[in-house]
Amino acid sequence: MGPAKTFFMDEISTGLDSSTTFQICKFMSQMVHIMDGTMVISLLQPPPETYELFDDIILLSEGQIVYQGPRQHVLDFFQSMGFQCPPRKAIADFLQEVTSKNDQHQYWSRRDEPYRYVSVSQFAKSFHSFHLGEKVATEFKVPYDKNQTHPAALVKDKYGISSWELLKACFSREWLLMKRDTFVLKYRIGQIILVAIFGCTLFLKTEMPVGNVEDGRKFFGALFFSLMNILFNGFAEQAMTVSRLPVFYKQRDFKFYPAWAFLLPIWVLRIPISFVESVLWILLTYYPIGFAPSASRF
Repeated sequence: MGPAKTFFMDEISTGLDSSTTFQICKFMSQMVHIMDGTMVISLLQPPPETYELFDDIILLSEGQIVYQGPRQHVLDFFQSMGFQCPPRKAIADFLQEVTSKNDQHQYWSRRDEPYRYVSVSQFAKSFHSFHLGEKVATEFKVPYDKNQTHPAALVKDKYGISSWELLKACFSREWLLMKRDTFVLKYRIGQIILVAIFGCTLFLKTEMPVGNVEDGRKFFGALFFSLMNILFNGFAEQAMTVSRLPVFYKQRDFKFYPAWAFLLPIWVLRIPISFVESVLWILLTYYPIGFAPSASRF
């Protein structure tokens, strides 16, 4: 595609009145002509004044292109097929009904010939022999001169920006998500403080005798209890990470960023949180349990 300005809009008139739809489409038309862009807009039963704002018409029916070309010639094509739009009939409504098997007969204009149903496939086939269809086919047959290609039209890099910019963008997004999920972080810190209080009262120093191997088993139990609590306290984010995987797979396949740019910020920004949780647990449980009173052992 290269550096092209394209807009694709689907049913932008839903829920709007005719006047608002006209104003929006008028602005879009002016923007296209001023900025030299391309817009493809699908509308449901547009009013006549809105229909007149379009430069080209693409008429689709049953998955086939019935007409594609300037708005001024669309009636000429259907008139060559034997169908004519009545004077007081909106052209947009006529285009929607002329391919319908139930409504097509009322637009038959060849009085000297009996009416016959023209299917969508016949319309599409006849358009290729219409002068506009032949013009489009002729343009497609001419090979494109690659010497006229814009230098920015060919992608030479796998990603649009440098690896450093990708990493900064992923870091910014992860930091924003962390700020949005402050409740989860506060909940984890509150949970570890509460469990630490339970743990230090369960393995209280006054109830932890020392001096033999049997007494050491209680300290191993306290260590195992501490390790398991810190480990399972981090499992809360696993469900959040797994829920983000579909978005990650989609963005990775679309070459938004590599996998390492997504994982590295998550890993780095979780280190301070894990450090804070570990420090809180140690400060609340180390001396009440009585692992080793000396500062050097701490």
